[in-house]
Amino acid sequence: MDSVSRLLRMARLGAALDKRCLLGAGTRMNVSAHGELEAPFHVLLDGSCRLQVGAVLLDLRPGDVVMIPSGAPHRVITAGDAGPTGTAETAGEAFVTTRSEHGGEPVIDLFCGHYTFDAGAGSLLFASLPDPVHVSFGQSADSDEVLRMLSALMRGEAQREGEGTAAVLSALCTVLLAMVLRTARGDATRTALWTAAADGRIASAVEGMLNEPGADWTIERLSRAAAMSRATFLRHFTRDTGTTVGAFLARARLMAAAELLTTTDATVASVAGQVGYSSESAFSRAFRTHLGTTPARFRREKTQAPGKTKTR
Repeated sequence: MDSVSRLLRMARLGAALDKRCLLGAGTRMNVSAHGELEAPFHVLLDGSCRLQVGAVLLDLRPGDVVMIPSGAPHRVITAGDAGPTGTAETAGEAFVTTRSEHGGEPVIDLFCGHYTFDAGAGSLLFASLPDPVHVSFGQSADSDEVLRMLSALMRGEAQREGEGTAAVLSALCTVLLAMVLRTARGDATRTALWTAAADGRIASAVEGMLNEPGADWTIERLSRAAAMSRATFLRHFTRDTGTTVGAFLARARLMAAAELLTTTDATVASVAGQVGYSSESAFSRAFRTHLGTTPARFRREKTQAPGKTKTR
């Protein structure tokens, strides 16, 4: 299993398309804050618009995808002198269609949805991403072709909107997130996504730590495997992932620990050892620092929820 697929499985990812927005000129569409374990996303298929998240203002073109891991409130703005005006919604079986209050020809075709994730590995994954994440698939011929095919499927299913539409759109939205997470910094994105390190040597180090979080991952071992000096490896790692080796390793270990706590009967001490902590107390301190609760309480809350079971 590749690292992106593994991350999405660990995150207990859910995906939903909430609305298709066919907005006219001069429209302001305000999007409320999402829940604690939700990350909204937008896919622009046609036209151009701006998306404002706090003090950040993004210019979107066809093929652009924006995800907001924090779930912060934001605004979609279309250019023009018709307003500003708000929006009106029409409910459908699988999603809502949103249009400008004043009507008129749409100047954008925008799909809006959200991802859900769990409070363990999922929370750590989404908290580690830039906020917002902005990927321009239209800047690359290969990614543009893939997104066009994905967009055609989404549009076709949206127009059909019948039995099974919600499930199909959910699957397509999951594919979209996988595409985002594997996009290396370059023409498509200006921010570092550690899930898509551009340097193959750094990507191998990332994958190794994800696959074997309990191993003795010293800087010396990692730099030797990458055939770099210690200083060069550290510089390249930070450049490609946006974080330090120590911070990344702690995240990888705690993500693996959260999964073990909810899918196995291993004791907390055993889980600590499996993910590379020398003592249960050190593990518990790190877990509480990053996830705001103890490993034991986290396990109780996750496994006592309705429908939750552990595997041995």
